[in-house]
Formats: sequence, C-alpha cells, structure tokens
Amino acid sequence: MAAGLGLGFLAVLVIVLWISSPYPDSGPGGALHLAAGLWLLGHGTELVRYETLSGVPAPVGVTPLLLVALPVLLMRRAARLGGASDEDDEEVLPATAVFSAVLCGYLAVGALATVYAAGGPMPADPISAAWHVPLVAVLAAAGGVWGAKGRPLGPLPNWLPGGVRRGFVRPRYALALRAGAGGALVLLGGGALLVGASLAWHGAQVQASFLSLTGVWSGRFAVLLLALALIPNAMVWGAAYALGPGFALGAGVTATPLGSAGAPALPRFPLLEALPAAGPGTPLTWAAVGVPVVAGLAVGWFAVRRAREVSYGETALTAALGAVVCGLAMAGLAAASAGPLGSRRLAEFGPVWWATGAAAFAWTLALAVPVAVGVHAWRYRPAAGPGAADTDADADVPGGGGWHDSGVRELRWELMRKASGTLVPEIVPVAPPVPPVEVAPVAPAPAVRARRAVTVVAGLDLGPAPVAPPVPDAPAVPPVPSGAGVRVLARRKPSA
Repeated sequence: MAAGLGLGFLAVLVIVLWISSPYPDSGPGGALHLAAGLWLLGHGTELVRYETLSGVPAPVGVTPLLLVALPVLLMRRAARLGGASDEDDEEVLPATAVFSAVLCGYLAVGALATVYAAGGPMPADPISAAWHVPLVAVLAAAGGVWGAKGRPLGPLPNWLPGGVRRGFVRPRYALALRAGAGGALVLLGGGALLVGASLAWHGAQVQASFLSLTGVWSGRFAVLLLALALIPNAMVWGAAYALGPGFALGAGVTATPLGSAGAPALPRFPLLEALPAAGPGTPLTWAAVGVPVVAGLAVGWFAVRRAREVSYGETALTAALGAVVCGLAMAGLAAASAGPLGSRRLAEFGPVWWATGAAAFAWTLALAVPVAVGVHAWRYRPAAGPGAADTDADADVPGGGGWHDSGVRELRWELMRKASGTLVPEIVPVAPPVPPVEVAPVAPAPAVRARRAVTVVAGLDLGPAPVAPPVPDAPAVPPVPSGAGVRVLARRKPSA
C-alpha cells in the first residue's frame, strides 16, 4: 500500500502535466514510465538519459531531497500501523515480523517498478536501484517499527559486549545526539539563509532563466515544482559552502568562500543562476564562515547537562561526541544531495561528502568543547559574597548556620512583610515597655483533658488591623482591639 500510494501520487502528477502540455513528447505510456523512474529517483536511484546531443548516455544522479520524503513517510507509516493495535484485546505482532513483512512487500513493488521503468525515456540503473531502494526501505521501516513500540532505548542486542551495552545507557549519548542534531539544523538554516540571499542578489538572472525555459503555464509549473523539490539540496550545498569545502560544479571546478574558478556550461535553471560569480572571494563571501561558528556554539550549549555533579571532563566528552554526530549528519546529507548530472565534465556535481563531514566535525569540535566547559562553569559557579560558601553549604541542612545567622531572619521577615502589602501589619513595640505580667497558677485540668501550656508575651501591641477597601454587599468586620499582652496557647492534639 505504501509503495502503491507513492507510485500513484507521482503518476497522477505526471499525467496531469502531460495532459496540459501543448507538445507532449510521448503518449500516456511514456508518462507512466517516467513516473516510475521518478519514484525510483526518490529513493536515490540513478536514472540514465539516452537522448543526448553527443549520443553518449548521461546519468542523472542528483536526487531531490524533498522527493525522498514521500517514500520515507509512507513506508514509516506502514510499519508503524503494522506494529500497533486498535483494540486492547487485539494480538500485536512482534517487531521483527512487522519489519520483515513490510520490507518484503515494499521491495517486491520496487523490483516491479524497476522493470517497468526500463521501457521509459529515463530508465533506472539496475545496480543503483538494487541497493538504494532497500537502504531507504530498511531505514524507514525500522523507524516506523521503533515508533510503534514506544521508541525504546534498549535493551541492546546480547551479542554486543557488556561494556558497550552499559555505556550506551549513560545520558551523555542522548545529550550528544541532541547537540549534534542542533548543530546540523543550525548549519542547514544557515545554508538556507545563504541560498535565499543569493537568489535575492541575482533576482534578475533567476527570473530571466525561469521565463526562458518555457512559455506555457504547465511547463513553468513543472519547473517550479522541480525547484521546490531541490531546495533541501540547495540548503545542504549552502552549508557545505559556509563550512569551507564548498561544492563541485563539474570536474575540477569548486565554489568556496575563498573564490571560484568559474563553472562549465551548466543547464539553464533558476537555482543555478544563484551560484557565486567566478573570481576570488570577497568580504561578503567570507562572512559565510559565521554559520559554522554559530553551529559550534549551539553544539556546546546543548551539550551541557543540568546537574552540578557532572565533571568538566564529562562535559567536554559530551561536546566532542556532539561534534561527531554533527559531522556524520552533514556527511550523510552531502552524500544524498550530490550526484552526477551528466558525463565527463558534469560527472561531479555537489559537495564532497567526506570533506563536508570533516569540516563540520572540525568546526564544531574546536568551538563546542570550550563553550560547553565555560557554560558549565558559569551555570554552576559558587555564589558571590562573604559567607556564601557557608550559606550554600547550610542551605539544605536543617538548622544550618547560613539561614539562622544573627540578623538574617529579621531581614527576611522585613522583606516578606513589605512584599505582602497590607496582609501582614507592622509590629511596633509599646513604649515605654510594660513590665512582665505575673502568670497566676493555673488549676490542673481534669484527667480526661490534656494540659495546655499558657505563655503571656508582654509589651506587644498589635494595633488596629488595617482597613481593607469596602466591598459591596460584604459584612462589616470589626477592628481588632489592641492589648498589652497576648496569650499564646500551645497547639494540642485532640483527644481520642
């Protein structure tokens, strides 16, 4: 069902564009063959274009990353629904059974689509399809089954060493994963910002390229859809450009912030018009290095645990692992976004995956480790001021000296009274002080009742209670009379 929905969506889209085109190149059969080829291209499979000016078959391996989202989401949903149950008494299949069943069905449809696309204008390379389609299906199905089982983090397989299984339980790996993902997202956001700024800078060339490709609305709509599907690729290319290695525009031609030697005869396309101009770099292009700087700061910030007992070495190790995660993520994205657009000079197109991953790791490692250690030291620094250490040490100890030092209680009480407004009246001692009142002996209480201790506090004048603003239809509250002494009765436990 997941494979059929993906194929059906692309088939409907291609058929609509074929019907609206005033000059179709083939019949409806060719459009359906092309839809099958596009579905395989969404899995990373290379297509082969035989109709070229030179007569030499040219591979098309640049996969639009937005097109990859279609099979991934459908496959993940299929595996998630297969591993869940609608009713409490319904039997839930094991994760391995769901994974195997969904994967086998999807790969069977993929094999049929590969055979069917071979009769179209752009057939799929069988060798490329033999490992790209299973790779995407395995990752998507595993994610769906994992989500259906509640996203458990363990237990790990028993064939792994015990030290490895115990090590992965530590919270540093979850923090490192979060920090690395945050750094990768910052790099992608910076790449999108660079691409948007370049498109705005070359707005006239982009518009002229878009209008010159075709003069009918169906063709322009197809070009617009292709440009939108390639925007995630452009974000990865922008991130690789900011990291320093840049991206290849053909054999021996690379665009970097330090300069570009030009580009071969590229096809006219709106996104390609936003490429940097040939020549040495300028301060405007050098400013792109601010993107990896911000990414390194983000990795360092997210690598700090909110716990005082964590050591500086543990924090530095977590930041370093976050840099590793960020480098691996960018290397994978760079490999998925690049590919050939033809033969000979256009055989290399896009960022080099290992150079992009190494640059991302180096930038984030150099910045994340000191930032993480500094943030940890600043966040859990000792309190300033005299006696701060004793106060901090005694804060959690009953009867600690910091809380009960002379003058501290009076100061806190005064601050609490001022903050409460009129709820707590000011206590003013009576002048002159009244001598203590002798307490008359109290007759013993009956045996069935508990004795209550009575204490008379002399020289205390509560004064009249503050008058609250009048409230309509509220009963009047008489003022509290003042007195020279107050009886304080000890709270007693009620009798059985």
